[in-house]
Amino acid sequence: MYTRLFIIAVTPAISIAYAVYLSDRYDKEPISLLLKTFALGALSVIPTVAVERILSGVNIFPGILGIAFTSFIIAGFTEEFFKREVVKRLIYHNRNFNEKLDGVVYCIFSALGFATVENIIYVVFRFSYNSYIGLYRGILSVPAHSIFAVTMGYYLSLAKFAKSDVEEALYLKKSLYMPLILHGIFDFILMAKIPAFGVVFIPYVIYLWITNQRKLNKYINESQMKFDIIDEDKYDDELWHFILINCN
Repeated sequence: MYTRLFIIAVTPAISIAYAVYLSDRYDKEPISLLLKTFALGALSVIPTVAVERILSGVNIFPGILGIAFTSFIIAGFTEEFFKREVVKRLIYHNRNFNEKLDGVVYCIFSALGFATVENIIYVVFRFSYNSYIGLYRGILSVPAHSIFAVTMGYYLSLAKFAKSDVEEALYLKKSLYMPLILHGIFDFILMAKIPAFGVVFIPYVIYLWITNQRKLNKYINESQMKFDIIDEDKYDDELWHFILINCN
């Protein structure tokens, strides 16, 4: 039973990670570094849980305000902060972070590491008696972590390749508070259990999917353009080399 639940818990994140790896077609990241990012993202659950417990203890707000505090601060801020810290400390100054798409890829792998452990906790241990939890989290929660990570990586890449320190600082801030806001709204709609909010949940998920897919496609296209330029330069160098050899 636990083996089946474990497989159900880890399959969504592994599937998404593999799809993201395949989408990085032109300048793939080292698998060892991706796995390290995934592993540290998983370990970031430890400080996240510790801080969430502290913040839960000071959540004195009643009703809807308490739910908002839980959604945006306890869950949104804490989880996005530690997932982002993994990429900032491990990847941000790494030489392999050499194009904007890389920021998105590494943020997704950090988020999926976190989501995998979180999913195991919920599916295998906390709600092992409810077979629908794995399905629900596989369809909504794990992909949501990936979507928030696209936003995080989008702005983290803008910070990495910013033209000034002021611009870098601005985008670094946005790489935290933008996914925090998206995460908070997502959790708030689900936790509030207000019928009127439930009506906007599906449109909100569609909005998240479309806008973040556009961000991802933008960086994929930039990666392709960079690859085409490098490939063309390489072809020109080889052509000139061939001409010079034959002329001599």
